[in-house]
Amino acid sequence: MTINGKSYIVGVYEHPTRKADDKSLPQIHAEVAKGALADAGLGKDDVDGYFCAGDAPGLGGLSMIDYMGLRVRHVDTTETGGSSYVIHVAHAALAIAAGKCNVALITLAGRPRAEGMATGTAPRTPASSTPDAPFEFPFGPTVVNQYAMCAMRHMHEFGTTSAQLAWIKVAASQHAQHNPHAMLRDVVTVEDVVNSPMISDPLRRLDCCVISDGGGAIIVARPEVARSLQRPRVVVRGAGEAVKHQMGGKIDLTYSGAVWSGPAAFAEAGVTPADIKYASIYDSFTITVLITLEDLGFCKKGRGGAFVSDGNLIAGVGKLPFNTDGGGLCNNHPANRGGLTKVVEAVRQLRGEAHPKVQVKNCDVALAHGTGGSLGTRHGSATLIMERE
Repeated sequence: MTINGKSYIVGVYEHPTRKADDKSLPQIHAEVAKGALADAGLGKDDVDGYFCAGDAPGLGGLSMIDYMGLRVRHVDTTETGGSSYVIHVAHAALAIAAGKCNVALITLAGRPRAEGMATGTAPRTPASSTPDAPFEFPFGPTVVNQYAMCAMRHMHEFGTTSAQLAWIKVAASQHAQHNPHAMLRDVVTVEDVVNSPMISDPLRRLDCCVISDGGGAIIVARPEVARSLQRPRVVVRGAGEAVKHQMGGKIDLTYSGAVWSGPAAFAEAGVTPADIKYASIYDSFTITVLITLEDLGFCKKGRGGAFVSDGNLIAGVGKLPFNTDGGGLCNNHPANRGGLTKVVEAVRQLRGEAHPKVQVKNCDVALAHGTGGSLGTRHGSATLIMERE
C-alpha cells in the first residue's frame, strides 16, 4: 500500500520553552498536543489515533492517552530514537489509508536540560538486558565519541576537513539568528567553529547540538478532514525507514541508514533529490548532516565536504537550504530527539510560514530526515517527503 496522497499534515507545534524547570513531562506532551490541534483548527475529541515513542512517561501511549483524556482506536509506540517521529508520520499515513484512524496525534517532550543530563559526554549506564552492553560498555562509549569515530573515518577515507564540517554550523547559525526561541542565536564563522574546544577528536563544541527541554507535536489527517480545515494543505508523498547496526562486524562508519530510507521515500513520492527545495536534516552533530546529505543523494559519497562549503546550506544563498529554524545545532533538541522538529520546520516552509528572512522561495517539495541512536553503532533512519498542494 502506498501512502502517496493518502494523508495530510494539518497541524504542527513547537514548544517555546528550552528549560522546563516548572513543567512536568506529561504536561509538556499535553501542551504541544494542544498547540498542534489549535494550529490545525481541531479539538482533542477529533483525535482517534495517538503516536509516541520512548520519551513518553510511564506506559507511554497508555499513560499519555489517559492523561490527555483521549479516546482513540489506534495506538503506535514505535521506538527508533530521534527518528521515531518521522517514522510516526509515515505510520500515521498508513493507518489512515487503512481506515484505522482519521486524525493522528504525534507528540514529543523532554526535560534533559532541567534534569542536568550530560547527554553527549557521559557514558550511559547500560540496561542489563541490552544485548550490546556487555561487549561495548567496558570501552566507555558516549554519544559524542561514537559520532566522532564516524567523522574521523570520513576524514580518513575522503579528505573531509574540520573547516568543511564547520560550514554546517555556520549555516545553522545564520538561520537561528532569526528565531527568537533558538538557544544559540549568535552567528558564527568557520574560524569560530574550528577554534572552539575539542570535545571528542575531531568534533569540537560547536560541532555538537544543544541540550534543551521542550517538545513538539504533529497532526496527520485523512484528505476529507484536511480539506475541511482553513489551513494550507501539506500532503505526505513518500517515506522510507531503515535500521543500520553492527552487521556482524562488517562495519563501515562512512554511511548511514539513509542509503536505504532515502531511495524508498523518493521512489514512493515519485521525485528525485533535484526536486527538493528545502531539507530538514537531523543535526545531532555536523558529521550527521554531512553523511546524511551524501546518503540521500544530494551529492556523491565523499563529496559532502565540498557540497556543504561556502554557504550552500544557507537560505537565500545556497542551492539546498537546510534547518531554517537553526536545527539541533542552534535552536533546540528536545528530549535529545530532533526528528519531530525537522518535520515541523519543513511544514512551515511548505506553508510559507517560516521566518521571512529564511523562507525559501517557491517551496513546494520538502524533505525531513531523522536519525535515532548512534551513527557509530546502531541507529534508525527515516525519510519523509512532503508537498504543498
